[in-house]
Amino acid sequence: MKNVIHDWEDEKAHKILSNCRRAVPNDGTLLLVEFGLSESNEPSPGKIVDVAMLVLTGGREPTVEEYRELLGGAGFRLNRAVPTPTGMMAIEALPA
Repeated sequence: MKNVIHDWEDEKAHKILSNCRRAVPNDGTLLLVEFGLSESNEPSPGKIVDVAMLVLTGGREPTVEEYRELLGGAGFRLNRAVPTPTGMMAIEALPA
């Protein structure tokens, strides 16, 4: 999924990810492509999108650790998050 989870507040994001877990087989993989927010105070396109999501949809751009928690609560484990030069990141989640 690309740019889906950031549209939703945590409760609805959890519901989406839980539905994905029901659809992903035990040997499958869930791939998310979202803007990455760093923990540091560095400029990034994701921070601009974060503000837009907060204002427009009530969603936000989670950090990698926040994705780890969201995914964990939905039955996945975050395997890796790969940053790209565009400010996006590919998040690979495996069934827990």
